Amino acid sequence: MMFRERDFILITVIIVIAVVSSMLIAPAQRDAGATVRIIIDGELYGEYSLSEEQSIAIDGELGHNRLVIEDGSAYMAGADCPDKYCMDYKPIAKGGETIICLPHKLVVEVTGTRDVQQPDVIVP
Repeated sequence: MMFRERDFILITVIIVIAVVSSMLIAPAQRDAGATVRIIIDGELYGEYSLSEEQSIAIDGELGHNRLVIEDGSAYMAGADCPDKYCMDYKPIAKGGETIICLPHKLVVEVTGTRDVQQPDVIVP
């Protein structure tokens, strides 16, 4: 199968459009968050700034967790739940990112100026 010059031009234009689109869309999907919101069993436990480094003891009826905020991100540094999966999450820093501890009914989420959830898939 022979490609003509027009085929190469069309393929090049499509690749350029795809690269430029991905460069413009990817950074706009999530902004850096401003605060961390801690929710236990549906109730707000507290809100903390990501710009202030601190260690937060989270004491709920179902157990104890320790959240650390440093370098503009938050991570779970300690938990007394049996599985400790919440401690395996990577540090969160962007709007919409979460850390969840199911045994303690605990949700830690980053909120910010743009914490609008972007769809994972768009189905026509």
